[in-house]
Amino acid sequence: MRWQSWLVVIGLVLGVGVESKAQDAPKPEQQFLAFIKSQTAALREKDQPPADSNEWQQRRTKLRENLLKAWGGFPETPCELAPRKLGEIQRDGYRIEKLIFQTRTGIWMTANAYVPDKAKTEKVPAILHVHGHWAGAKQDRVVQSRCIGSVKHGFFVLVVDAFGAGERGINEKLGEYHGEMTGATLFPIGLPLSGLQVYENMRAVDYLQTRPEVDGKHIGITGASGGGNQTMYAGAFDERFGCVVPTCSVGTYDAYLGAACCMCEVVPGAVRFTEEGDVLGLAAGRGAMITSATRDAFQFSVGEAKKTFARVESVAKLLGKPDGVKHTIIESGHDYNQAMREAMYGWMTRHLKGTGDGSPLPDPEIKTEEPESLRCFPGDSRPDDYMTIPKFAGAEARKLLENRKAPTDLSAWKATRENMVAGLKKVLGPNPPAKKTDLSGFSDGPTTDLFVESEPGINLIARVDHRKNWLKLAVLLDFDQGVQSFGNDLSKRLREDGWIVAAPELRATGFFALAGDKIGNAPDHNSAEWSLWIGRPLLGQWVVDVQQTLDVLAEQNGGKLPKEVMVVGTGPAGVLALCTAALDERITHAVTINSLASYVTDEPYRNQRLGLMVPGILRDVGDIAHIAALIAPRRVTIVGGVTGGGQTIHGDDLLKEFRVTQEIFALQSAAKQFRVQPDGLFFDRGAAQ
Repeated sequence: MRWQSWLVVIGLVLGVGVESKAQDAPKPEQQFLAFIKSQTAALREKDQPPADSNEWQQRRTKLRENLLKAWGGFPETPCELAPRKLGEIQRDGYRIEKLIFQTRTGIWMTANAYVPDKAKTEKVPAILHVHGHWAGAKQDRVVQSRCIGSVKHGFFVLVVDAFGAGERGINEKLGEYHGEMTGATLFPIGLPLSGLQVYENMRAVDYLQTRPEVDGKHIGITGASGGGNQTMYAGAFDERFGCVVPTCSVGTYDAYLGAACCMCEVVPGAVRFTEEGDVLGLAAGRGAMITSATRDAFQFSVGEAKKTFARVESVAKLLGKPDGVKHTIIESGHDYNQAMREAMYGWMTRHLKGTGDGSPLPDPEIKTEEPESLRCFPGDSRPDDYMTIPKFAGAEARKLLENRKAPTDLSAWKATRENMVAGLKKVLGPNPPAKKTDLSGFSDGPTTDLFVESEPGINLIARVDHRKNWLKLAVLLDFDQGVQSFGNDLSKRLREDGWIVAAPELRATGFFALAGDKIGNAPDHNSAEWSLWIGRPLLGQWVVDVQQTLDVLAEQNGGKLPKEVMVVGTGPAGVLALCTAALDERITHAVTINSLASYVTDEPYRNQRLGLMVPGILRDVGDIAHIAALIAPRRVTIVGGVTGGGQTIHGDDLLKEFRVTQEIFALQSAAKQFRVQPDGLFFDRGAAQ
């Protein structure tokens, strides 16, 4: 590492006057994206089209397995659909039904069916329309237009509200966004929104096949933007779709890395096993048409879509169906406009009706409805117990934890602990190869500023007290203050009690934070999202940063750490402190201050980091209390705590959250090593001693 160039960085972060050539200074805010890109390039560098149909069939089987695993699996036995019609609108040549049906037990999908009059006398092919990120969801006039056009071309149309959107938001009003920290509630239970939506669209096909008007062997799917994304995944995975038309949505995973996308588009770890070309290649033999707009965002651009289409086209040729795929390019911005609708009508007509050559068909006269008139639950009439994303996440989390009982003897705990540690390592993602630490830095009076190369491409900063005798080391973790926490009141109190204080600036935080990283209530939205794509959640990467910082501090202290090493995580960083201590036995004491006490929540996360929401952590490891229990019999101190929704947990309620931790510490005759201070300060009753 050209450590001299980092002197400028240190000067900027800490206000230290250091001379260096400005042109040698890196751009810290660009470091993390460059790292993600390099990781992606390494993962996909051997990508090649399948050599023959046998190789494709093998790849296809493995790809389906990996997708299903990334989505957390689907229910083995589908629940009853139990459909209900809640209203009907009669129009010239067709009618619009207002419907609900059950996708999972207790989860109701709101939908509209556009039924052509000709279906009274003959079965007709059907199209499932998925809406994308239009504020009105299935009620939006842009979405209505393609539904009306489709039904007037003789198709039975089903248009559905995606989980968390339209009539299925947390509140009754239309226009709610189901991304950022709402969709994030699903990650800890291991059921990402992308997979839930795929399964729900498959249940929509189940429903279509119950309708007497529908020719159940000829069903297509289309959508734009996020709806196009779902079209790709559901169309690829469910082979009952005979025509698949994603619009303004297809590009490459590599292009996603650098853009802000919705949680419903994220397939955790997908970059580790595939690219979009192979995913959509699953539908190559079933009428796959990509529609791209010339003025779309880069991740959906014509150039990126061409890369994916090339793979889809190669698969179609191997299957002997070269005419069954198409790439349509429209002079337009991000939309599902008339030209796009007309292209879709023609392609669907060819592949679902067996007529025409797939060329565009003209748009019929379209008159949309007032959005409110299409609602299954107009106004505030939706039932109070209606299942929303956070409620579902909370209910599933409790089911997972009900099956995770604390062992009653040490031998059982030993086996359980081994499994939990293995689970924690798995969900946090693969660690980089072991490397020699880089001990470079400079001293400035009573402090030393260290440059830590956490892994190739990730360079960090840590400030530490400059003393000869290291008896006790306290590492302060704070995503917001970073190195600046070195000078806060907590650090001063620790020094007074004889602790050497160190404060690192972790990747993608503080000075290293990406510009525009915050979206909604997620301060680290993009960096966390990109990390999920490569299968390395930010929490796992931060654990690496802390461990590498400890390695560098050990070198600074003559090759070893002091006998007492305490990590103190403030706010969201408390989860990081516990996870690092659970995996690194050099840490003798882990402290959390006003941190998340439980992943279980019935509302969107507030005042937390998206990077903490690790896919499957509740399923494969347990809750925050279980992670804390892994540290026993070493010390753990919980100072205050908050709910997922950001509310302070007072008194005995906080003790209840960590009951399992208390039980495990007691089991190891270490009850005094675990302490909970619900409403106290860190130094109350000697918490740091």
